[in-house]
Amino acid sequence: MLTRTPNCNAAPAWSLARPGTEDTLAKVRRKIMKLDTPILFAATTNSKQSRKFYEEALGLEFVADDPYALVFRTGRLQLRIQKVNRKPKIKYTVLGWVVTDIQKTVRQLSKAGIEVMRYDGLDQDADGVWQAPSGARVAWFHDPDDNTLSLTEYPR
Repeated sequence: MLTRTPNCNAAPAWSLARPGTEDTLAKVRRKIMKLDTPILFAATTNSKQSRKFYEEALGLEFVADDPYALVFRTGRLQLRIQKVNRKPKIKYTVLGWVVTDIQKTVRQLSKAGIEVMRYDGLDQDADGVWQAPSGARVAWFHDPDDNTLSLTEYPR
């Protein structure tokens, strides 16, 4: 049995209910069903505009338009763009893709009318790509709902 720990500075957000027993986190995990295929989520206040962006500009495979979300396939994963009345401004990246050639991908996005974001203090190249200290190359852009999306090319 798991219990919530009230003081999150003293312990993880949850812990085993019977301290001192042989139960371990690994044993608990073995008892829980296997969770291996995540579903990605983002939000939209304009599903028509969002569908056009994700399907036409990004080229994702459209699966369904249900009362609660637009559904796309991206690789082997499902992306649900939730239909909401209001969406707060989120100042961090909500969704990203790994690409093998970021320059080529950024130029394709540009041809589709998608503008790469530029940040003060980041040394971005002419295409808006930034090289992280790890060697990864990253570019950011917005969807129609101002969600920040990204592309990352990892060093080979």
